[in-house]
Amino acid sequence: MRKKDTIPELEEQEDCVGQPEALTETQDSPTPNEPEQVLIDDALAEAVRQRDEYLNLSQRVQADFDNYRRRNAAVRSEAFDDGAIAFIKTLLPVIDNLERAVLSVQNTSDTALRDGVQMILTQLTEALEKRGVTPIARLNERFDPMLEDAIAQAPPEEGEPGTVCTILQKGYKMDKTILRHAMVRVVAE
Repeated sequence: MRKKDTIPELEEQEDCVGQPEALTETQDSPTPNEPEQVLIDDALAEAVRQRDEYLNLSQRVQADFDNYRRRNAAVRSEAFDDGAIAFIKTLLPVIDNLERAVLSVQNTSDTALRDGVQMILTQLTEALEKRGVTPIARLNERFDPMLEDAIAQAPPEEGEPGTVCTILQKGYKMDKTILRHAMVRVVAE
């Protein structure tokens, strides 16, 4: 052995003396678990992102369904009211005819007929009142074109100018909806 060959080896060994072997070997090399941990963290982050996305989607679908249910209930209610209004409008001529029948049998001696027709009229008007139908009868009140149709003028002697002096056909309203305008005569101004 030559002295020169052995000296560098000793010098290398002397540099390592006093330092633990594990430290010198692991300082620069990554741990075997580190790449796996990065993959797990990435997978967890992706799972959290997907969870948030699905939760958001679920909340939007639930809100859309609640809005659909509310709209559907409103449409159904409106359709029911429209059907009720249409049906009540078909009954108004029946009420008119029953009122005429009551007037025509008022002076007769047949009380059974008079009382029977009056009971039918009363029963029908009470049923309509329960549904919110009320007559528009504004005799001697100021003419309102939103409630009444003026089909004739009366002379000034019949009342105050611009007021309803005669109701030729009753009008009806249901809550705020006009079913039929009253036909009236108005005192000329």
